[in-house]
Amino acid sequence: AKEKGTALHLMGLLSDGGVHSLETHLFALLDMAKSQGLERVYVHAFLDGRDVPPQSALTYFKQLEEKMAQVGLGRVATVMGRYYAMDRDNRWERVKRAYDVMVHSAGEHAYTPEQAVRQSYDAGVVDEFVEPTVIIDKATGSPVAGIKDGDSLIFYNFRSDRGREITRAFINKDFTGFDRGVHPPDVFYVCMTQYDVTFNVAVAFPPQELKNILADILADHDMKQLHTAETEKYAHVTFFFNGGVETPKPGEDRVLVPSPKVATYDLKPEMSAQEVTDVVVNAIQSDKYDFIVVNFANCDMVGHTGVFEAAVKAAEVVDSSIGRIVEMARTKGGAVFITADHGNADKMIDFVHHQPFTAHTTNKVPFYAIIDNHFKLKLKPEGEGILADVAPTILDVMHIPKPQEMTGTSLIVWE
Repeated sequence: AKEKGTALHLMGLLSDGGVHSLETHLFALLDMAKSQGLERVYVHAFLDGRDVPPQSALTYFKQLEEKMAQVGLGRVATVMGRYYAMDRDNRWERVKRAYDVMVHSAGEHAYTPEQAVRQSYDAGVVDEFVEPTVIIDKATGSPVAGIKDGDSLIFYNFRSDRGREITRAFINKDFTGFDRGVHPPDVFYVCMTQYDVTFNVAVAFPPQELKNILADILADHDMKQLHTAETEKYAHVTFFFNGGVETPKPGEDRVLVPSPKVATYDLKPEMSAQEVTDVVVNAIQSDKYDFIVVNFANCDMVGHTGVFEAAVKAAEVVDSSIGRIVEMARTKGGAVFITADHGNADKMIDFVHHQPFTAHTTNKVPFYAIIDNHFKLKLKPEGEGILADVAPTILDVMHIPKPQEMTGTSLIVWE
């Protein structure tokens, strides 16, 4: 941008939720742009309301406006809910609206980000679902800025799964997700982290190589693995579970079950749990696999909607699904481990602000080990374990030595 004298666009989730982004990263980019002498810097703000309270956007815009005033640089060009810009379920009609508002200035209009948010609140629409909105310059009556040929664009989200679709819309020449108009802008595109190994873009922070993760150890012992989930959590049992690597390990099979096509998952809290469970039960029955990892999306995805009754139904569905899996595993003499990496549906109401609670929680999560009684063991006392202990525990039950790279310890105390 400095060499060409063109605009720099900063797009990403405006939030301190810490799941996909941090607002401090955006602030640091503004500082960097100022230090480099840039004069035209525009922010395309994706609103959260999912990992943070549903109506918290005005607080974040206040902080952003204060930062831009302090730096003396930056203007908000577009505003939209993450529902549109951060889809990961191939809902291209949503992504198109995010793309069109940033590139073609096609969307709702407002004179300030605050006006865009208040208009949405007045219509009963919370942050996550704010309609893609163009910010209009009061002096000129024209959009503050669209993304044009020659511009530079930094996507400052650090988590990859919800950054891929909108990135493809910008960078892929043979993109077929939706009609991008006359032609996509020729921009210098930068991702904060590596969203996909196939993306030919600049990456601010390349991935660190993780060695001897659980999937590696199982593959090294010639064990057959199955990794399965529905669309919303498929990346979690593949890319994330395998240490940020897309390629399956030797002996690893993957089964993707499509998530239901509904606007929000409170409308179908059972999601595709039954179909995912069928995959797992059939796999256990086949005697083909030594290890199966499955992620049930319900309590997280439905919990994010803030609809209490739907979250109850989601929990009931997962409970029933796990019951089927445990029953089949026990007939085969297998072991089942049940855990999570964060809470969500465990807290559905924000009693302080008197509104639904839609974010993750930091409450302790359960760890259950259901193992056939020919093992003589007991778990460590409640509260002593951490997530890093899960893989060593699984290896312990399989009588496989833990690699030195694993810093956790087995949660099992052998008698």
